[in-house]
Amino acid sequence: MTPLVLLPGMMCDARLFLPQIAAFSAIRTVISAEIWRHDSIGALAEAVLADAPARFALAGLSMGGIVAMEILRRAPERVARIALMDTNPLAETETVKARRAPQMVAVREGRLAEVMRDEMKPNYLSHGAQRAEVLSLCMEMALDLGPEVFVTQSQALMDRPDQTGTLRAATLPALVLCGRDDTLCPIARHELMAGLIPGAQLEIIDGAGHLPTLEQPARTNEALARWLED
Repeated sequence: MTPLVLLPGMMCDARLFLPQIAAFSAIRTVISAEIWRHDSIGALAEAVLADAPARFALAGLSMGGIVAMEILRRAPERVARIALMDTNPLAETETVKARRAPQMVAVREGRLAEVMRDEMKPNYLSHGAQRAEVLSLCMEMALDLGPEVFVTQSQALMDRPDQTGTLRAATLPALVLCGRDDTLCPIARHELMAGLIPGAQLEIIDGAGHLPTLEQPARTNEALARWLED
């Protein structure tokens, strides 16, 4: 059975994928990789490749999807299939870069919790029954990872490359998945990605925003199971 490598989003760790780890680890090796020790997407991709199995299924959410696309660009022969969830194939815009700078300053000044609470996570989620619980877990993950990781990951995202050419050249089974209420990486961005990858399947998860793995785990797992069995 092909191992599954999961790449979490910014300021998230394996807890982002707890429902997926529980669902799939009984039948295959499931690895949640770290993507917070380097300040460039290329270096993060190389670190994942250094520790990953020789060939694997790859699923990334948000920043994890950005790293996943770079892994596919660098080592397509090692990626058996790819799932890109609530992510963005484009380089960072100057507008977003400008917003990151004051966030990084605030975090360096000891205001990580404030930045996560007021500027980022509240904009991520659908207004579902699990919203408060998911927000609490997101804050726990962020505070556990700490300010240095926030700054390092912000720098990596600011300097990321455009990956539309990578997706256009892809020749592997691909799932493009997003929450219907994701405002950070909206549906149109996922339609673009699905249109670039030949034969890609597009799945839109109702009742979820930017983190469908936690907001709608059953529906997300169903989509991932179909992709893994394709």
